Amino acid sequence: MTSPDELLRELGELATSLGPAVRPAGTDELLRSLTETARRLFGAAACSLALLTDDESELQYTIAAGEGADEVTGIRIPASRGIAGWVVQSGQPIATSDLASDPRFARDLAEQTGYVPQAILAVPVQTAQRMLGVISLLDRDGRRPGAEQDMALLSLFADQAALALASVERFSVLGRVLLAALADAAGEGSGLAAALRRAAGGLPPVEADLAALAASFAALARRGEAERKLAVAVLRDVGEYVERRQPRHR
Repeated sequence: MTSPDELLRELGELATSLGPAVRPAGTDELLRSLTETARRLFGAAACSLALLTDDESELQYTIAAGEGADEVTGIRIPASRGIAGWVVQSGQPIATSDLASDPRFARDLAEQTGYVPQAILAVPVQTAQRMLGVISLLDRDGRRPGAEQDMALLSLFADQAALALASVERFSVLGRVLLAALADAAGEGSGLAAALRRAAGGLPPVEADLAALAASFAALARRGEAERKLAVAVLRDVGEYVERRQPRHR
């Protein structure tokens, strides 16, 4: 017989697995719009968003616009390297117009993208809880009116990116959020609250491939009834295929 703790854990795991499927649509599009809008507003050659990996050991360039955008997207660098690494490690913004003489500049990484900038403005993307990444402008037009306020203005873009990313993060740990909310509702000191908090603390992180699968099927489902039926049919066919391949135990 399944124990109450096991049932709560299963509930949390189910919620976490479904999180990517029920998160608000359009987050990626919003972040792309932010980077492209920033690039145009600042008259920059390029704008990019690099995010810390879950273990915070690397920065991954997830979205970029302008020069070298296709080449830089997907690149991972150690979280301590380059100007971007300095920003996330220090938590401070930076503006430099002479990258060639800046020892923090990782020229070899820039050369991989086919575009080597002369100047950069970069600010951290962070919430009150933790550092998320960095948004960078390459070779902005510093001669245009109001350019002296660029660091403060880019920080506003970073704040918007942080809000969007924090929303996604909450859905990626939906099981913990759900169980913690139920524990709060149960009231401190109750046995149920304690069981809920134990279950929340014991939940494993959602697997990346499972999250991607849930998000993909959710995206199909949002497109209409035909696409939703197609998603269900594909998933059923895959399940039947796996079942046929499993060895039968005698």
